[in-house]
Amino acid sequence: MKKIAPFFFLFAFFQLFYTAAFAQDLTGIWRGYFMTEGGDQYKYEVQINQTKKAGLSGVTYSYLDTRFYGKAVFTGNYTKASNAALVQEIKTVEVKMAGGSVACIMKCRLGYSRSGKEEFLEGTYTSTYEKADPFFDVKRGGNCGGGKVFLRKVSTSDFYVEPFLRNKKLTPSPPKTETARTTPPKKPVITKPPAKTSVAKTTTPKKTEPLVKKPQNKIVAIEPEKKKTDEVTVKPKTVEPKIVPTPVTIRDRKNELTRLITVSNSEIDISLYDNGTIDNDTVSIYLDGRLILSNKRLSNVPIKYKLQLDESSPEHTLVMVAENMGDIPPNTSLMIIQDGDKRYQVSIVSTEQKNAMVRFRYEGNNKQ
Repeated sequence: MKKIAPFFFLFAFFQLFYTAAFAQDLTGIWRGYFMTEGGDQYKYEVQINQTKKAGLSGVTYSYLDTRFYGKAVFTGNYTKASNAALVQEIKTVEVKMAGGSVACIMKCRLGYSRSGKEEFLEGTYTSTYEKADPFFDVKRGGNCGGGKVFLRKVSTSDFYVEPFLRNKKLTPSPPKTETARTTPPKKPVITKPPAKTSVAKTTTPKKTEPLVKKPQNKIVAIEPEKKKTDEVTVKPKTVEPKIVPTPVTIRDRKNELTRLITVSNSEIDISLYDNGTIDNDTVSIYLDGRLILSNKRLSNVPIKYKLQLDESSPEHTLVMVAENMGDIPPNTSLMIIQDGDKRYQVSIVSTEQKNAMVRFRYEGNNKQ
């Protein structure tokens, strides 16, 4: 035993050194978006400074574009064991917007994950009114709504790089030995009706119409101009002349469920846009494992197709496969589903390791 003990000591020391060397550092610029419970989407940038004791501090930007934004300072922490990060905004320090609104303070609970060289922070947020305003019948600390947050680590800022980041290399940290993505921590479902939000996480109460003028280049195009589109009618029950092997892009990548949508009409219209900057994102779409759209470039002009369903085969699955990452990774798209007079909006993120999956369930008008 006297000869073996030193070996175990050295091995344990090496493991400790290796783990410490690759301890996760969130310091850097993270950019993406947050989406309200009502489906509104805004850009979100977080500049993080992490201390040796895993404390977090820095600034956040919530914006439609660099002309209309709100800047806040935050504190928080990172828990290595669960890969969980807390970002708690303290106060708004700068606001640029039109009209009168009431600012909100966000609290984000995020999970860290890695896909290849890409690093992500994903999770949920809640928010409260920063100040009371008798005119709008708003109380300080009242519920200002919540939703989802998606951030990716980047090397540049849309705004001003804070002093604590200027002398640091803003590149992704080295991967750990196990690179499997982790699931963000779960949060209880918010049952309160979402408050209306405007740019810079602000809310205009129901007394008056929103006064913020949104720029014309907003991410979500609700009624796009009538232009030439790609349109395909799909019948899930169509019999194929031969069995097609499962594509490598579906077989070898993780297929992650983005959303389950229950529809009441046997025919639904689906439109697909690039979500954000038009950067040459290209996708292929599979319905129940069958290719229906191949290598389509996303833009502000929708790719359209019709999906037909029936009660004999009520569930069908669409898989979005990223054929490239575009000029600005990852591959992002916006899917609009029109089910009669109901409209659904789904934000989709695909990478070279993960496909996005949307599942449809047909229940008919008599089961609503």
